[in-house]
Amino acid sequence: MTEDTLKKIQSEIEKNKILLFMKGTPETPRCGFSAATVEILKSYPYAFKGIDVLSNPDIREVLPNYSNWPTFPQLFVGGKLIGGCDIVSELNESGELKTILEEVFKN
Repeated sequence: MTEDTLKKIQSEIEKNKILLFMKGTPETPRCGFSAATVEILKSYPYAFKGIDVLSNPDIREVLPNYSNWPTFPQLFVGGKLIGGCDIVSELNESGELKTILEEVFKN
C-alpha cells in the first residue's frame, strides 16, 4: 500500500501546479490552518487542487515522510513543497508567494 500511495502522491504533485494537502476540502476546510491557507490561495487568480487527508488516511500517513514535513496543510507549487500555513502566510505577506505562483504559471 505504501508504494501505491507514494505513486499517487507523486502523480498528484506532478500534474497539479498548485496542490494543497489539507484537512477537508477547499469548499469545506476542517481545520483553521487549512482554512487560512485556502483563503490565501483564493486571493490569487490561479486554480489549485485540494486533497483531503482526512478522507485519504493512506496519504495522511505517508505524506509527512515523503515531504519531510510533519503537519497539514502542505502546499506544493510547481512540484516543490512550500510549507504549511505559517510559511504560506509569511510568504504571502512578504509578496514572495505571488512571485512563486507567477513563476510557475509562466511556463
